[in-house]
Amino acid sequence: MLKYTGIDGTPVDRVSLAIERILQYEPEQGYFLAFSGGKDSIVIYDLAVKAGVKFDAHFAMTTVDPNEVRYFIRDNYPTVIWDRPKKSMFKMIVDHGMLPTRTIRYCCRELKEIGGKGRVVMMGIRNSESFKRSSRTVFEESRAQKGKFFCNPIIDWDDEDVWEYIRKNKMPYCSLYDEGKTRIGCIMCPMQGAKGMLQDKERFPKYYAAYMRAIGRMLKRLKVEGKTWRHGDTAEDIMHWWIYNSDKDNTTTQEELEI
Repeated sequence: MLKYTGIDGTPVDRVSLAIERILQYEPEQGYFLAFSGGKDSIVIYDLAVKAGVKFDAHFAMTTVDPNEVRYFIRDNYPTVIWDRPKKSMFKMIVDHGMLPTRTIRYCCRELKEIGGKGRVVMMGIRNSESFKRSSRTVFEESRAQKGKFFCNPIIDWDDEDVWEYIRKNKMPYCSLYDEGKTRIGCIMCPMQGAKGMLQDKERFPKYYAAYMRAIGRMLKRLKVEGKTWRHGDTAEDIMHWWIYNSDKDNTTTQEELEI
């Protein structure tokens, strides 16, 4: 059991420290708990229950969420609130005139990061997940929305800590993890790299076809506006660029999660 230093300087285990953090920053109106159905969000949900704090959990639907994730949440977390988007991912692609990339993540900004205005949002992000997240802290204020704060109680956990907690507490989790997925997210998300996107192409052919149709509509709109796409002039060209350049585009000009 990994040990950390608690608020008063005494050694505590990682679970006790996470609960201590949740209690320390508990807002009067309760937490807005960002729930994705992934391993990290089910852990913070369970920790919030153990801490006995008030919270309302929200699943931000993106319209490209795997059925396995949606069914998992429906069957195991019936009290989670499903926040529906104003636009589908496919409509957003047409409206933006481009596909989301690692660098330009308008999908996350408009579909996932808009909730919790004026609230303290509890999230399951961790420093070990990426370079950008390595600088995140337990409690921080949003730079995008004034009056919005984030509480990240498992910020210093690693994957092993998360899975140990899940196994020890015999918690159900989304079946996609047992099929090789290391992260649960949107279908065809470029953050998973080419390998993950190709897996999605094979596993979710209807969604892949919907992306292709959206790219086609995007190209038609660009043509009407007198614009061209620099990575090709067919849906097939652009999809090939989107998949195989996802691994090369490893830098980002914005936070991986809003802050």
